[in-house]
Amino acid sequence: MSSVLGVSVGAGTVRLARPQHGAVPPHSFELQSISMPEQQAEESAAEAIAATLAASPEVAATTITFRSEPQARAVRAAMARRQLTNYQLVPEAVAAVHFAHATSDMREVSTLAVYDLGSSGLTVSVINARTSDVYQCERISDISGDYLDSLIREQQIASGRIAHPADPAGLAALDGLCRAAKEQLSNSNAVALPSEQGLVLLTQENFESLMMLAIESSARMTRDVIIRAQHPVQAVLVLGGGARIPLIARVLERTIGVPVIVPPEPETALARGAALLARPAQIQQAPAAPAPIPMGEHDDATPAWLTAPTRGRRPLSALTNRSHSRRELNVAVLTVSSLVVLAAIGLGLGYGPEVLESGSSSDGSHAVPASTPPRPSSAGPTSAPATTTEAQHETVAAPPVNPRRAEETTEAPPTTGPNTFTVVPGLPPVVLPTLPPVVIPGFPPAGQ
Repeated sequence: MSSVLGVSVGAGTVRLARPQHGAVPPHSFELQSISMPEQQAEESAAEAIAATLAASPEVAATTITFRSEPQARAVRAAMARRQLTNYQLVPEAVAAVHFAHATSDMREVSTLAVYDLGSSGLTVSVINARTSDVYQCERISDISGDYLDSLIREQQIASGRIAHPADPAGLAALDGLCRAAKEQLSNSNAVALPSEQGLVLLTQENFESLMMLAIESSARMTRDVIIRAQHPVQAVLVLGGGARIPLIARVLERTIGVPVIVPPEPETALARGAALLARPAQIQQAPAAPAPIPMGEHDDATPAWLTAPTRGRRPLSALTNRSHSRRELNVAVLTVSSLVVLAAIGLGLGYGPEVLESGSSSDGSHAVPASTPPRPSSAGPTSAPATTTEAQHETVAAPPVNPRRAEETTEAPPTTGPNTFTVVPGLPPVVLPTLPPVVIPGFPPAGQ
Protein backbone atom coordinates (compact mmCIF):
# COMPACT_ATOMS: atom_id res chain seq x y z
CA MET A 1 0.00 0.00 0.00
CA SER A 2 1.42 3.39 -1.01
CA SER A 3 1.84 6.24 1.44
CA VAL A 4 2.64 9.96 1.33
CA LEU A 5 4.90 12.28 3.28
CA GLY A 6 4.43 15.91 4.31
CA VAL A 7 7.36 18.08 5.41
CA SER A 8 7.49 21.58 6.90
CA VAL A 9 10.82 23.42 7.10
CA GLY A 10 10.95 25.82 10.04
CA ALA A 11 13.76 28.06 11.22
CA GLY A 12 15.03 25.57 13.78
CA THR A 13 12.82 22.51 13.34
CA VAL A 14 11.91 20.18 10.47
CA ARG A 15 8.66 18.29 10.93
CA LEU A 16 7.55 15.22 9.01
CA ALA A 17 3.99 13.85 8.93
CA ARG A 18 2.76 10.55 7.51
CA PRO A 19 -0.84 9.30 7.66
CA GLN A 20 -1.08 6.22 9.85
CA HIS A 21 -2.01 2.97 8.13
CA GLY A 22 -5.68 2.18 8.62
CA ALA A 23 -6.36 5.53 10.32
CA VAL A 24 -8.53 8.33 9.02
CA PRO A 25 -6.75 11.68 8.45
CA PRO A 26 -6.39 14.51 9.21
CA HIS A 27 -5.71 13.78 12.89
CA SER A 28 -4.08 10.37 12.65
CA PHE A 29 -0.49 11.07 11.62
CA GLU A 30 2.91 9.72 12.46
CA LEU A 31 4.82 12.87 13.42
CA GLN A 32 8.56 13.45 13.67
CA SER A 33 10.40 16.63 14.67
CA ILE A 34 14.09 17.30 14.04
CA SER A 35 15.80 20.26 15.67
CA MET A 36 18.82 21.86 14.01
CA PRO A 37 20.49 25.28 13.54
CA GLU A 38 18.58 27.66 11.31
CA GLN A 39 21.38 27.72 8.71
CA GLN A 40 21.06 23.95 8.15
CA ALA A 41 17.26 23.68 7.95
CA GLU A 42 17.04 22.88 4.23
CA GLU A 43 19.94 20.41 4.33
CA SER A 44 18.47 18.68 7.38
CA ALA A 45 15.07 18.47 5.69
CA ALA A 46 16.55 16.84 2.58
CA GLU A 47 18.57 14.44 4.72
CA ALA A 48 15.48 13.46 6.73
CA ILE A 49 13.44 12.93 3.56
CA ALA A 50 16.16 10.75 2.03
CA ALA A 51 16.35 8.63 5.19
CA THR A 52 12.56 8.25 5.33
CA LEU A 53 12.30 7.22 1.69
CA ALA A 54 15.12 4.71 2.11
CA ALA A 55 13.44 3.17 5.15
CA SER A 56 9.90 3.32 3.71
CA PRO A 57 9.84 2.45 -0.02
CA GLU A 58 6.05 2.59 0.04
CA VAL A 59 6.13 6.41 0.19
CA ALA A 60 4.96 7.37 -3.30
CA ALA A 61 4.78 11.17 -2.98
CA THR A 62 6.35 13.93 -0.88
CA THR A 63 5.18 17.53 -0.41
CA ILE A 64 7.41 20.18 1.18
CA THR A 65 6.25 23.60 2.33
CA PHE A 66 8.30 26.76 1.81
CA ARG A 67 8.06 30.24 3.28
CA SER A 68 9.81 32.26 0.55
CA GLU A 69 11.39 31.83 -2.87
CA PRO A 70 14.97 31.80 -1.50
CA GLN A 71 14.00 28.98 0.84
CA ALA A 72 12.36 27.10 -2.04
CA ARG A 73 15.57 27.37 -4.09
CA ALA A 74 17.61 26.14 -1.14
CA VAL A 75 15.31 23.12 -0.72
CA ARG A 76 15.56 22.28 -4.44
CA ALA A 77 19.35 22.44 -4.30
CA ALA A 78 19.51 20.22 -1.21
CA MET A 79 17.15 17.67 -2.79
CA ALA A 80 19.11 17.69 -6.06
CA ARG A 81 22.35 16.92 -4.23
CA ARG A 82 20.70 13.76 -2.95
CA GLN A 83 19.13 12.97 -6.34
CA LEU A 84 15.59 13.21 -4.99
CA THR A 85 13.04 14.23 -7.63
CA ASN A 86 9.65 12.78 -6.67
CA TYR A 87 8.41 15.73 -4.60
CA GLN A 88 6.49 19.00 -4.90
CA LEU A 89 6.84 22.38 -3.19
CA VAL A 90 3.83 24.35 -1.93
CA PRO A 91 3.63 27.66 -0.05
CA GLU A 92 3.03 27.40 3.68
CA ALA A 93 -0.23 29.36 3.41
CA VAL A 94 -1.63 26.88 0.86
CA ALA A 95 -0.87 23.93 3.14
CA ALA A 96 -2.42 25.81 6.06
CA VAL A 97 -5.67 26.50 4.21
CA HIS A 98 -5.91 22.90 3.04
CA PHE A 99 -5.45 21.69 6.60
CA ALA A 100 -8.10 24.15 7.82
CA HIS A 101 -10.61 22.75 5.32
CA ALA A 102 -9.88 19.24 6.57
CA THR A 103 -10.22 20.10 10.27
CA SER A 104 -12.71 22.98 10.47
CA ASP A 105 -16.00 24.12 9.01
CA MET A 106 -14.94 26.53 6.28
CA ARG A 107 -18.19 26.71 4.30
CA GLU A 108 -18.78 30.34 5.23
CA VAL A 109 -15.17 31.42 4.79
CA SER A 110 -14.13 32.78 1.40
CA THR A 111 -11.00 34.65 2.53
CA LEU A 112 -8.79 33.50 5.40
CA ALA A 113 -5.99 35.20 7.33
CA VAL A 114 -3.18 32.90 8.50
CA TYR A 115 -1.25 34.00 11.61
CA ASP A 116 1.88 31.83 11.89
CA LEU A 117 4.04 32.63 14.93
CA GLY A 118 7.22 30.55 14.91
CA SER A 119 10.49 30.65 16.77
CA SER A 120 12.18 33.04 14.32
CA GLY A 121 9.35 35.38 13.30
CA LEU A 122 5.72 36.05 12.48
CA THR A 123 4.20 35.45 9.02
CA VAL A 124 0.76 36.86 8.18
CA SER A 125 -0.95 35.80 4.95
CA VAL A 126 -4.30 36.65 3.40
CA ILE A 127 -5.43 33.87 1.10
CA ASN A 128 -8.50 32.87 -0.87
CA ALA A 129 -9.93 29.92 1.04
CA ARG A 130 -11.50 28.41 -2.10
CA THR A 131 -8.84 28.87 -4.77
CA SER A 132 -5.73 29.09 -2.52
CA ASP A 133 -4.66 32.34 -4.21
CA VAL A 134 -2.42 34.35 -1.87
CA TYR A 135 -3.49 38.01 -1.83
CA GLN A 136 -0.89 39.30 0.65
CA CYS A 137 1.96 37.80 2.66
CA GLU A 138 4.29 39.64 5.05
CA ARG A 139 6.81 38.51 7.63
CA ILE A 140 8.61 40.24 10.51
CA SER A 141 11.23 38.96 12.92
CA ASP A 142 10.68 41.55 15.66
CA ILE A 143 7.93 39.36 17.14
CA SER A 144 8.81 35.69 17.45
CA GLY A 145 8.78 32.76 19.83
CA ASP A 146 12.42 33.41 20.74
CA TYR A 147 11.61 37.02 21.57
CA LEU A 148 8.79 35.96 23.91
CA ASP A 149 11.18 33.50 25.61
CA SER A 150 13.70 36.27 26.13
CA LEU A 151 11.04 38.38 27.84
CA ILE A 152 10.44 35.60 30.37
CA ARG A 153 14.19 35.10 30.92
CA GLU A 154 14.84 38.79 31.57
CA GLN A 155 11.87 38.97 33.93
CA GLN A 156 13.15 35.98 35.92
CA ILE A 157 16.66 37.43 36.13
CA ALA A 158 15.29 40.81 37.16
CA SER A 159 13.26 39.21 39.95
CA GLY A 160 16.50 37.99 41.62
CA ARG A 161 15.49 34.33 41.72
CA ILE A 162 17.71 33.39 38.75
CA ALA A 163 21.39 34.27 38.35
CA HIS A 164 22.56 35.39 34.93
CA PRO A 165 24.32 32.48 33.19
CA ALA A 166 28.05 32.92 32.81
CA ASP A 167 28.42 31.24 29.38
CA PRO A 168 26.34 30.82 26.19
CA ALA A 169 25.57 27.21 27.06
CA GLY A 170 23.98 28.23 30.34
CA LEU A 171 22.03 30.97 28.60
CA ALA A 172 20.67 28.50 26.03
CA ALA A 173 19.65 26.13 28.83
CA LEU A 174 17.80 28.94 30.61
CA ASP A 175 16.00 29.90 27.39
CA GLY A 176 14.84 26.30 26.97
CA LEU A 177 13.50 26.32 30.53
CA CYS A 178 11.59 29.55 29.93
CA ARG A 179 10.13 28.07 26.70
CA ALA A 180 8.89 25.03 28.62
CA ALA A 181 7.26 27.28 31.22
CA LYS A 182 5.52 29.24 28.46
CA GLU A 183 4.11 26.09 26.89
CA GLN A 184 2.88 24.73 30.23
CA LEU A 185 1.03 27.96 30.96
CA SER A 186 -1.37 27.12 28.10
CA ASN A 187 -2.94 24.50 30.37
CA SER A 188 -2.25 25.83 33.86
CA ASN A 189 -2.29 29.04 35.85
CA ALA A 190 1.27 28.82 37.27
CA VAL A 191 4.50 26.88 36.72
CA ALA A 192 7.65 26.38 38.84
CA LEU A 193 10.67 24.84 37.08
CA PRO A 194 14.01 24.36 38.89
CA SER A 195 17.36 25.02 37.22
CA GLU A 196 21.03 25.30 38.13
CA GLN A 197 20.68 29.06 38.41
CA GLY A 198 17.50 28.93 40.49
CA LEU A 199 13.72 28.44 40.26
CA VAL A 200 11.72 29.67 37.28
CA LEU A 201 8.40 30.75 38.78
CA LEU A 202 5.73 32.21 36.53
CA THR A 203 2.01 32.78 36.84
CA GLN A 204 -0.54 33.29 34.09
CA GLU A 205 -1.15 36.86 35.16
CA ASN A 206 2.54 37.75 35.10
CA PHE A 207 3.02 36.01 31.81
CA GLU A 208 0.18 37.89 30.09
CA SER A 209 1.41 41.20 31.38
CA LEU A 210 4.82 40.44 29.87
CA MET A 211 3.37 39.35 26.51
CA MET A 212 0.57 41.90 26.10
CA LEU A 213 2.47 44.66 24.28
CA ALA A 214 4.12 42.27 21.82
CA ILE A 215 0.92 40.35 21.07
CA GLU A 216 -1.11 43.53 20.61
CA SER A 217 1.55 44.76 18.20
CA SER A 218 1.29 41.51 16.21
CA ALA A 219 -2.51 41.83 16.09
CA ARG A 220 -2.22 45.36 14.68
CA MET A 221 0.23 44.08 12.07
CA THR A 222 -2.27 41.38 11.10
CA ARG A 223 -5.01 43.98 10.71
CA ASP A 224 -2.77 46.17 8.55
CA VAL A 225 -1.90 43.25 6.26
CA ILE A 226 -5.60 42.49 5.80
CA ILE A 227 -6.27 46.14 4.94
CA ARG A 228 -3.43 46.17 2.39
CA ALA A 229 -4.76 42.97 0.84
CA GLN A 230 -8.10 44.76 0.18
CA HIS A 231 -10.01 41.54 0.85
CA PRO A 232 -12.08 41.27 4.04
CA VAL A 233 -11.51 38.02 5.91
CA GLN A 234 -14.09 35.85 7.62
CA ALA A 235 -11.71 34.00 9.96
CA VAL A 236 -8.13 33.94 11.24
CA LEU A 237 -6.16 30.68 11.44
CA VAL A 238 -3.43 30.66 14.12
CA LEU A 239 -0.47 28.30 13.63
CA GLY A 240 3.00 27.70 15.00
CA GLY A 241 4.25 27.12 18.50
CA GLY A 242 2.97 30.54 19.57
CA ALA A 243 -0.59 29.48 18.81
CA ARG A 244 -0.61 27.59 22.11
CA ILE A 245 -0.70 30.90 24.01
CA PRO A 246 -4.41 31.54 24.74
CA LEU A 247 -3.81 35.31 24.92
CA ILE A 248 -3.06 35.45 21.17
CA ALA A 249 -6.48 34.15 20.11
CA ARG A 250 -8.27 36.57 22.44
CA VAL A 251 -6.32 39.62 21.25
CA LEU A 252 -6.73 38.71 17.57
CA GLU A 253 -10.47 38.22 17.90
CA ARG A 254 -10.82 41.53 19.71
CA THR A 255 -8.66 43.42 17.16
CA ILE A 256 -9.84 41.83 13.88
CA GLY A 257 -13.44 41.13 14.89
CA VAL A 258 -13.71 37.67 13.27
CA PRO A 259 -13.58 34.11 14.63
CA VAL A 260 -10.12 32.71 15.38
CA ILE A 261 -9.33 29.05 14.58
CA VAL A 262 -6.63 27.28 16.60
CA PRO A 263 -6.17 23.63 15.49
CA PRO A 264 -4.83 20.95 17.81
CA GLU A 265 -1.04 20.69 17.74
CA PRO A 266 -0.74 23.92 15.72
CA GLU A 267 3.04 23.59 15.30
CA THR A 268 2.55 20.48 13.09
CA ALA A 269 -0.36 21.83 11.02
CA LEU A 270 1.82 22.75 8.03
CA ALA A 271 3.40 19.29 7.82
CA ARG A 272 0.01 17.61 8.09
CA GLY A 273 -1.46 19.96 5.48
CA ALA A 274 1.44 19.12 3.17
CA ALA A 275 0.77 15.41 3.65
CA LEU A 276 -2.88 15.94 2.73
CA LEU A 277 -1.78 17.70 -0.48
CA ALA A 278 0.66 14.96 -1.48
CA ARG A 279 -0.50 12.78 -4.38
CA PRO A 280 1.30 9.80 -5.90
CA ALA A 281 2.88 10.68 -9.23
CA GLN A 282 1.02 9.35 -12.26
CA ILE A 283 2.99 8.11 -15.23
CA GLN A 284 1.84 9.85 -18.35
CA GLN A 285 1.30 7.49 -21.26
CA ALA A 286 2.59 8.54 -24.63
CA PRO A 287 -0.13 9.03 -27.29
CA ALA A 288 -0.63 5.97 -29.46
CA ALA A 289 0.59 6.25 -33.03
CA PRO A 290 -2.16 6.28 -35.71
CA ALA A 291 -2.80 2.95 -37.40
CA PRO A 292 -1.25 2.75 -40.90
CA ILE A 293 -3.62 2.80 -43.87
CA PRO A 294 -3.46 -0.43 -45.92
CA MET A 295 -2.01 0.06 -49.35
CA GLY A 296 -4.56 0.20 -52.12
CA GLU A 297 -7.55 1.12 -49.96
CA HIS A 298 -7.23 4.89 -49.46
CA ASP A 299 -4.16 5.73 -51.50
CA ASP A 300 -5.88 8.65 -53.21
CA ALA A 301 -7.59 9.99 -50.11
CA THR A 302 -6.59 13.47 -48.98
CA PRO A 303 -6.61 14.30 -45.23
CA ALA A 304 -9.47 16.51 -44.15
CA TRP A 305 -7.13 19.12 -42.65
CA LEU A 306 -5.62 19.63 -46.13
CA THR A 307 -8.87 20.10 -48.03
CA ALA A 308 -11.26 21.61 -45.48
CA PRO A 309 -11.48 25.40 -45.86
CA THR A 310 -10.47 27.30 -42.74
CA ARG A 311 -10.47 30.96 -41.80
CA GLY A 312 -7.38 32.75 -43.01
CA ARG A 313 -6.17 29.73 -45.04
CA ARG A 314 -7.13 28.54 -48.52
CA PRO A 315 -7.67 24.87 -49.26
CA LEU A 316 -4.83 22.99 -50.84
CA SER A 317 -6.97 22.21 -53.90
CA ALA A 318 -7.61 25.91 -54.58
CA LEU A 319 -3.93 26.70 -54.26
CA THR A 320 -3.06 23.82 -56.61
CA ASN A 321 -5.60 24.93 -59.28
CA ARG A 322 -4.33 28.48 -59.08
CA SER A 323 -0.77 27.26 -59.51
CA HIS A 324 -1.74 25.23 -62.60
CA SER A 325 -3.52 28.26 -64.13
CA ARG A 326 -0.50 30.48 -63.60
CA ARG A 327 1.75 27.84 -65.10
CA GLU A 328 -0.38 27.51 -68.25
CA LEU A 329 -0.52 31.31 -68.67
CA ASN A 330 3.25 31.59 -68.31
CA VAL A 331 3.75 28.90 -70.98
CA ALA A 332 1.40 30.71 -73.39
CA VAL A 333 3.13 34.07 -72.88
CA LEU A 334 6.54 32.45 -73.37
CA THR A 335 5.38 30.80 -76.63
CA VAL A 336 4.02 34.05 -78.08
CA SER A 337 7.15 35.95 -77.07
CA SER A 338 9.36 33.34 -78.74
CA LEU A 339 7.35 33.54 -81.98
CA VAL A 340 7.53 37.35 -82.01
CA VAL A 341 11.31 37.32 -81.48
CA LEU A 342 11.83 34.71 -84.19
CA ALA A 343 9.67 36.63 -86.64
CA ALA A 344 11.51 39.89 -85.93
CA ILE A 345 14.88 38.23 -86.46
CA GLY A 346 13.71 36.70 -89.73
CA LEU A 347 12.42 40.01 -91.03
CA GLY A 348 15.62 41.73 -90.03
CA LEU A 349 17.70 39.19 -92.00
CA GLY A 350 15.68 39.86 -95.15
CA TYR A 351 13.50 36.82 -95.22
CA GLY A 352 10.32 38.81 -94.77
CA PRO A 353 9.06 38.67 -98.41
CA GLU A 354 9.48 34.91 -98.60
CA VAL A 355 7.64 34.44 -95.29
CA LEU A 356 4.86 36.79 -96.35
CA GLU A 357 4.49 35.19 -99.78
CA SER A 358 4.28 31.71 -98.27
CA GLY A 359 1.78 32.96 -95.74
CA SER A 360 -0.37 34.67 -98.40
CA SER A 361 -0.25 31.67 -100.66
CA SER A 362 -1.54 29.45 -97.93
CA ASP A 363 -4.20 31.86 -96.75
CA GLY A 364 -4.39 35.18 -98.51
CA SER A 365 -6.96 36.64 -96.17
CA HIS A 366 -4.50 36.74 -93.25
CA ALA A 367 -1.86 39.04 -94.83
CA VAL A 368 -2.77 42.55 -95.98
CA PRO A 369 0.22 44.32 -97.63
CA ALA A 370 0.38 48.05 -97.34
CA SER A 371 2.87 50.09 -99.34
CA THR A 372 4.74 53.01 -97.85
CA PRO A 373 5.00 56.10 -100.14
CA PRO A 374 8.43 57.57 -100.68
CA ARG A 375 9.28 60.35 -98.30
CA PRO A 376 9.85 63.76 -99.85
CA SER A 377 13.39 65.08 -100.09
CA SER A 378 14.55 68.35 -98.71
CA ALA A 379 15.13 69.75 -102.25
CA GLY A 380 11.54 69.81 -103.30
CA PRO A 381 8.25 70.85 -101.74
CA THR A 382 6.07 68.42 -99.99
CA SER A 383 3.55 66.91 -102.36
CA ALA A 384 -0.06 66.51 -101.48
CA PRO A 385 -1.17 63.03 -100.45
CA ALA A 386 -2.73 60.96 -103.24
CA THR A 387 -6.33 59.87 -103.05
CA THR A 388 -5.62 56.31 -104.05
CA THR A 389 -6.32 53.15 -102.19
CA GLU A 390 -2.62 52.82 -101.37
CA ALA A 391 -2.66 56.26 -99.71
CA GLN A 392 -5.66 55.24 -97.63
CA HIS A 393 -3.81 52.14 -96.48
CA GLU A 394 -0.84 54.32 -95.64
CA THR A 395 -2.89 56.54 -93.33
CA VAL A 396 -4.07 53.50 -91.47
CA ALA A 397 -0.80 51.58 -91.32
CA ALA A 398 1.80 54.34 -90.80
CA PRO A 399 1.67 57.70 -88.98
CA PRO A 400 1.98 60.92 -91.03
CA VAL A 401 5.39 62.44 -91.63
CA ASN A 402 6.28 65.67 -89.80
CA PRO A 403 6.98 68.32 -92.52
CA ARG A 404 9.56 70.16 -90.39
CA ARG A 405 11.46 66.96 -89.76
CA ALA A 406 11.26 66.13 -93.48
CA GLU A 407 12.87 69.47 -94.33
CA GLU A 408 15.74 68.79 -91.90
CA THR A 409 16.41 65.38 -93.42
CA THR A 410 19.11 65.54 -96.12
CA GLU A 411 18.69 61.98 -97.34
CA ALA A 412 15.61 59.80 -97.38
CA PRO A 413 16.06 56.58 -95.41
CA PRO A 414 15.74 53.39 -97.37
CA THR A 415 12.46 51.64 -97.40
CA THR A 416 12.55 48.67 -95.07
CA GLY A 417 9.29 47.02 -95.89
CA PRO A 418 5.67 47.11 -94.73
CA ASN A 419 4.21 46.18 -91.38
CA THR A 420 2.44 42.82 -91.44
CA PHE A 421 -0.36 41.06 -89.63
CA THR A 422 0.85 37.59 -88.64
CA VAL A 423 -1.59 34.98 -87.43
CA VAL A 424 -0.51 32.25 -85.01
CA PRO A 425 -2.88 29.28 -84.97
CA GLY A 426 -5.13 29.49 -81.94
CA LEU A 427 -4.30 33.17 -81.20
CA PRO A 428 -5.62 36.51 -82.54
CA PRO A 429 -3.65 38.37 -85.28
CA VAL A 430 -0.39 39.94 -84.06
CA VAL A 431 1.11 43.12 -85.59
CA LEU A 432 4.82 42.58 -86.31
CA PRO A 433 6.85 45.78 -86.81
CA THR A 434 9.34 45.94 -89.67
CA LEU A 435 12.95 46.09 -88.51
CA PRO A 436 15.91 47.42 -90.56
CA PRO A 437 18.00 44.82 -92.32
CA VAL A 438 21.02 43.47 -90.54
CA VAL A 439 24.21 43.20 -92.60
CA ILE A 440 26.44 40.27 -91.67
CA PRO A 441 30.02 40.39 -92.98
CA GLY A 442 30.62 37.82 -95.70
CA PHE A 443 27.00 37.58 -96.76
CA PRO A 444 25.34 39.63 -99.49
CA PRO A 445 22.50 41.93 -98.50
CA ALA A 446 19.00 40.49 -98.69
CA GLY A 447 17.38 40.71 -102.09
CA GLN A 448 20.66 40.69 -104.07
